[in-house]
Amino acid sequence: MAYFYEEPSRTFGEYLLVPGYSSAENVPTAVSLKTPLVKYRKGEESCPLQMNIPMISAIMQSVSGDKLAIALARQGGVSFIYGSQSIENEAAMVRRVKSFKAGYVVSDSNLAPTATLHDVLELKARTGHSTIAITADGTPGGKLLGIVASRDYRVNHTPDDACVTTFMTPIEKLVTAPENTSLHDCNNIIWDNKINTLPLVDAEGNLKYIVFRKDYDSHKANVNELLDKNKSYVVGAGINTRDYAQRVPALVEAGVDVLCIDSSEGYSEWQSRTIGWIREHYGDTVKVGAGNVVDAEGFRFLAKAGADFVKIGIGGGSICITRETKGIGRGQATAVIEVAKARDEYFKETGIYVPICSDGGIVHDYHITLALAMGADFVMLGRYFARFDESPTNKVRINGQYMKEYWGEGSNRARNWQRYDLGGSTKLSFEEGVDSYVPYAGPLADGVQTTLYKVKSTMCNCGALSIPELQQKAKLTVVSSTSIVEGGSHDVVLKNATPSIMNG
Repeated sequence: MAYFYEEPSRTFGEYLLVPGYSSAENVPTAVSLKTPLVKYRKGEESCPLQMNIPMISAIMQSVSGDKLAIALARQGGVSFIYGSQSIENEAAMVRRVKSFKAGYVVSDSNLAPTATLHDVLELKARTGHSTIAITADGTPGGKLLGIVASRDYRVNHTPDDACVTTFMTPIEKLVTAPENTSLHDCNNIIWDNKINTLPLVDAEGNLKYIVFRKDYDSHKANVNELLDKNKSYVVGAGINTRDYAQRVPALVEAGVDVLCIDSSEGYSEWQSRTIGWIREHYGDTVKVGAGNVVDAEGFRFLAKAGADFVKIGIGGGSICITRETKGIGRGQATAVIEVAKARDEYFKETGIYVPICSDGGIVHDYHITLALAMGADFVMLGRYFARFDESPTNKVRINGQYMKEYWGEGSNRARNWQRYDLGGSTKLSFEEGVDSYVPYAGPLADGVQTTLYKVKSTMCNCGALSIPELQQKAKLTVVSSTSIVEGGSHDVVLKNATPSIMNG
């Protein structure tokens, strides 16, 4: 006979937090949102990979490209580059993120002294970088002869076939420093000499690294930015359970920090096989999350399989119609509560803490706080991030309002059959996602900072200054349908809202 749960499954919209005692120390600026991204053992000083904010972006074509990955890492979170593209393209996106920001940058834009302006413009178009090192042999580690920046030429005045040696800034006029110069000293040299780039060379004059002023300025402006040990942005990438033997090595070689299996349902042999292959070939050095699951059984299966974190949620996404088409899923709040309890029990039994991620069901900003209070270590967001400038989709104007395109990985548009583990089909038999629009919301930084200030303010109302403290102190109440109505504006006539002004 089928198993029946006694209680109905509930959504975040059916809960509210009850305030706790707030001391004078409970102010938003004092709140820490640091949270573990991957598993760690009891007694370890810290998690091997920790985020500064509890937000990651969904593994979706319409959400997580390299531009959004950079923008989110600047705020302290992690983006998971979508895997429903060629292995080469996904690896290239990861490389662009890893090379975009670093203390010591190995130049990826180099030309020989025989190159022309045409070569400069072609290279700039390919890499997106305007600073080009001219080395004797055209390699990143060759003898430095000069630097070409945009200010060194004018496209309409410099002949296309002009040799770079005629307009580059030669080595004699460059400020350089020895290869072992500390970042602190590099920044002082940049500041004192009012320059934008500082090449670091060895005793023979060979180029080793370039330190950029913009990287220093960026760090000062983004105090929460998430960096690896080499001062590069942290980035994740999605994989599937079909071509992992080819995709994983390419992503690891590109420098990815963490992987996540993108699948419609995680409680499967396919996911355990994928994790097992990674552990066999890389041990614990390659971090990989898995999912999605909605109950304790599914969590334990993936935790025992070796997952570094587990994603929770089936059918709760704004563009997901899995529940409608297949009748499978669970209310997101109920799923998070049960899996969080299983995570804590597993930690007591094994001494291994496996973080859990709430994926889906976030409609309002306060739902993030609810998910954290219910036990989630962080949340994965799709629609939320799709609205921003940095998402990879087009901005369009519909009925006078700017929108961004947004489609699900289960939609026909995505053609992401790799995420469906049902026996090797190479096409979608039916859709589990829709193609849609979401209201345009401007730059990611502005939106994330506003959202997190709300989260911190609510945490202060609960008397908590950290996510673990919130999970200990939170008091949650189920709300009735009439109390939900009561919670919004009611019994008044609203004035017309002032139209928002957006740049075209």
